[in-house]
Amino acid sequence: MESPETLPFETAEKIILRWDSTASEEAREKMIFDGDRQEVDRYLQAVDEIQRSMSSASISDDPKVNCALQIAMARLEDEFRNILISHTNPIEADSLIDPTSLHFTTPEDEEDHDQQQQQQQQDAAADSSSSSSFSSASKQRHLNDGDSSEADGCANLFRFNSGDGASSVNSSYRSTSSIREIDLIPSEAVYDLRSIAERMISSGYLRECIQVYGSVRKSAVDASFRRLGIEKLSIGDVQRLEWEQLEAKIRRWIRAAKVCVRTLFASEKKLCEQIFDGVGTAIDDACFMETVKGPAIQLFNFAEAISISRRSPEKLFKILDLHDALMDLIPDIDVVFDSKSSESIRIQAAEILSRLAEAARGILSEFENAVLREPSKVPVPGGTIHPLTRYVMNYISLISDYKQTLNELIVSKPSTGSRYSGDPSTPDMDFTELEGKTPLAIHLIWIIVILQFNLDGKSKHYKDASLSHLFIMNNVHYIVQKVRGSPELRQMIGDEYLKRLTGKFRQAATSYQRATWVRVLYCLRDEGLHVSGGFSSGVSRSALRERFKSFNAMFEEVHRTQAVWLIPDSQLREELRISISEKLIPAYRSFLGRFRSHIESGRHPENYIKYSVEDLEDAVLDFFEGTPVSQHLRRRSQ
Repeated sequence: MESPETLPFETAEKIILRWDSTASEEAREKMIFDGDRQEVDRYLQAVDEIQRSMSSASISDDPKVNCALQIAMARLEDEFRNILISHTNPIEADSLIDPTSLHFTTPEDEEDHDQQQQQQQQDAAADSSSSSSFSSASKQRHLNDGDSSEADGCANLFRFNSGDGASSVNSSYRSTSSIREIDLIPSEAVYDLRSIAERMISSGYLRECIQVYGSVRKSAVDASFRRLGIEKLSIGDVQRLEWEQLEAKIRRWIRAAKVCVRTLFASEKKLCEQIFDGVGTAIDDACFMETVKGPAIQLFNFAEAISISRRSPEKLFKILDLHDALMDLIPDIDVVFDSKSSESIRIQAAEILSRLAEAARGILSEFENAVLREPSKVPVPGGTIHPLTRYVMNYISLISDYKQTLNELIVSKPSTGSRYSGDPSTPDMDFTELEGKTPLAIHLIWIIVILQFNLDGKSKHYKDASLSHLFIMNNVHYIVQKVRGSPELRQMIGDEYLKRLTGKFRQAATSYQRATWVRVLYCLRDEGLHVSGGFSSGVSRSALRERFKSFNAMFEEVHRTQAVWLIPDSQLREELRISISEKLIPAYRSFLGRFRSHIESGRHPENYIKYSVEDLEDAVLDFFEGTPVSQHLRRRSQ
């Protein structure tokens, strides 16, 4: 603080020389600003006198004045550095939490949250052990919520996928929107730093001042980065990591980026303004960029590496998470990095956001192609739900959770629709019937269309036509249930298309029944049983016996075979059994009622009438359980 009375040059020179650290051991061991305030004021007053002397034309060339000024500037540089270092304390953990985000007081809290989030995403996806063309990662979880081992299907899919230290930092802050500015250095120290900066800069020591400030504060930012778990990884380092490692790092990066932009960088900018604003043109901005440019580039390089990495379906949701987080941060980035010198940071963030959007669009397109071309040809046992069906439907159910973002990113119809139009080896679709739906909804419907097309091809690998129809029924029914179970997905797909899907699996059920039961029920017809020569001549016992034998053999074969077929959905299984019983039981009861007496009046009737109506009713309950039954039907006493 400058006294109203100015010091004579000689007095000022003595004060400067007394604190010359190159000439005095006492000056080397002590710091002026750590001591008595009067001594601080006297030293600053002495510096002011030296600067006035420099501005005087009569003595400005005096070597003594120049020497005193150089000694004073060297001393102030040391004092500036010491004040910065002594007040650069580790920031409290609570100060590193974005109040608009999640609050973690310990690393264990953060880990618990990660596990809970991961469990929620895995609720829709159970493990499977097959291999697939959908993923190149060798240890990924599946979006397969069912069987643990299904043929050679599309299994290997994907997972849904700070240290201690006390601080004396003042926790008061000013809030602007979502930006939370913490006081990094106490106001008394800020005042001293500004006093020193003014004198160094006015004496032409701007570069030295900025370098000292930037080196100390950058170290502080680096320490905060370490507490937030932000690693120094190049773009190449990030792209070489396994996807499982990246998933965890992306979650951490999203939280850390919010803290860095809204708290760390914003607070560093505020500190620069407190110390340097008004001292010189754009000096506060130069100091700010000296401090945070490197850390900011380090921070955004991670997101950039993800945005330009190889595209694969399992990455979509984390890329969308990154996109949403960065989109949310862009207004804050524009505020914190609002100067011309920090334009490169704003541009980098905007370009990363654009690339993340393009990556999401590209992954969706590649996913469509992967669904279409999924090559597994070995039929799943029992005609149950194919792993591809589980994977695709769980995948698009999760896509629907990102509806708001994807509706903004997806602006065109599926390119595959026009590309494959007219190609008999690929599905075709009339998009005119989907007028009024969003491009995202059309993409999701198109994915279901190509899934069905692929499933139709897989159904042809079954040698038994009945099992082929059952396979289609199971899989389309599963598609319908997944759509109905997701309000967001159902709203996008629409009830009209859902009705069409429902009709498809019901048609498959009807086709199954025709393929299986028409030939069985054909045994229970009257034609060919009467002796020629007139109705009154009676029934051919031998023909009737053959008819009963044929029925028994055919029903036993169907029972043996179809008991190991599987309908996973209990309601669908029961509905199909009821439908079978409604056709089979009345026909058998009527046939038995009409012709039982003709068999029982002959020899060994038990060889022909082997089963009661109740036996058949019980036998139907064995169907579609996925487990073998005994060689012969259970029989009641006749």
